[in-house]
Amino acid sequence: MSIWELLLAFVVVVLMLVALLANVLVLMCFLYSADIRKQVPGLFILNLTFCNLLMAVSSMPLTLAGIIYKNQPAGDQVCHVVGFLETFLTTNSMLSMAALSIDRWIAVVFPLSYHSKMRYRDAALILSYTWLHSASFPIVAASLSWVGFHHLYASCTLYNKRPEDRTQFVIFTGVFHALSFLLSLVVLCFTYLKVLKVARFHCKRIDVITMQTLVLLVDIHPSVRERCLEEQRRRRQRATKKISTFIGTFILCFAPYVITRLVELSSVVHINSHWGIISKCLAYSKAVSDPFVYSLLRHQYKKTWKDIINKILKRSSINSSALAGESHNRNLPQLNE
Repeated sequence: MSIWELLLAFVVVVLMLVALLANVLVLMCFLYSADIRKQVPGLFILNLTFCNLLMAVSSMPLTLAGIIYKNQPAGDQVCHVVGFLETFLTTNSMLSMAALSIDRWIAVVFPLSYHSKMRYRDAALILSYTWLHSASFPIVAASLSWVGFHHLYASCTLYNKRPEDRTQFVIFTGVFHALSFLLSLVVLCFTYLKVLKVARFHCKRIDVITMQTLVLLVDIHPSVRERCLEEQRRRRQRATKKISTFIGTFILCFAPYVITRLVELSSVVHINSHWGIISKCLAYSKAVSDPFVYSLLRHQYKKTWKDIINKILKRSSINSSALAGESHNRNLPQLNE
């Protein structure tokens, strides 16, 4: 193995381990907190978490083996199943992010009617659509034998080995990425830009009230005035940073891989195998960033995880105290003798 291949293998190992750990933490928070389970977005986050976990235990290990052995690491049947799952899980993840953006859009733009427009039944219908949409493309690909080991990405994925099917495969790939990546990106941009517009409007109203209050309070200390102005600046930047993170991570992780897949269809452009694996690793990195972007960095998940840690530490301290008490009671008869 070259130094590049060793480095790429190390990156895949790190992505796999961090994805497993982070998504398991999200799953533990969901199971522990009744408040998180009651929220409708929790269903979308749970679906996204399961997609990321399955990606970490199915596709990533085979890609790691493909980098090491430079060949198909398993039998054809296993590779077909993993390639099917990889296509399904990637599409499902994209659509789950789009569903989360729609939920935030309804919550922010239509706050008074949110509970009537986004109920558990509505969320279940949206998830049913994402599963049907995500399953349709890999089913078609598997039926046409367009799933296999692709050396460019060192992974089991969409792949056409028959030159006579090239035109059909090009059309299929274009439609697939248009109705998965592009559709999700359009929904993300539309909904989150609407959310940003509403957030900026509310910030302006709060800023006007704050400035009026500062003008009226003539005797206010300069440090207090400065803190109020600093909070204004932070408030204006907070929504922009969050929305930039949602859209930015989606583009950064998926766009290089999707563009590479589309450019690959042209026989004119030669793609380096190292870049193919790097673009695949970027797509895998979404399974690492999602738990932090959508869950673990939020206040409710932080509080839940702290509660879990405190409960574990408290239980261990109680057990250690009980063991110490038992050993002390055993030693008393010996002392009396």
